[in-house]
Amino acid sequence: MAKKAAKKKVAPKKAAKKAAPKKAAKKAAPKKAAPKKVAKKAAPKKAAKKVAKRKPNAAFMVALTPSESLGAVVGSKPMPRTEMIKKIWDYIKKNKLQDNKNRRMINADEKLKVLFGGKKQISMFDLAKIVNDNVSK
Repeated sequence: MAKKAAKKKVAPKKAAKKAAPKKAAKKAAPKKAAPKKVAKKAAPKKAAKKVAKRKPNAAFMVALTPSESLGAVVGSKPMPRTEMIKKIWDYIKKNKLQDNKNRRMINADEKLKVLFGGKKQISMFDLAKIVNDNVSK
């Protein structure tokens, strides 16, 4: 006689944990209307103090004589350093000498090449130094 292994049927286990009871959803309290702000009356304005116009520094206004190479661009008359810089920029813009890709660079033509010490291109930040090197008191 052959013994047959008896297979026991196992019942599926029921979930041991019960589902937690759902919490009651809190209802948001209705928003209260904000009280309207009452405009306060503005205090009468005091008379504004007279502000004196800013006086330019006298060192900038000293007339300086340009060198021959600088005089070819700005003129040979003595003038303040600020006027020389303005005239150089006018010359650069008139002749379209500002570099198209890098606007900080200035391309030299024949007059400016002498002024720039033979360089083909300089930075705009070097203009003040060039003017300073080419003037006399």
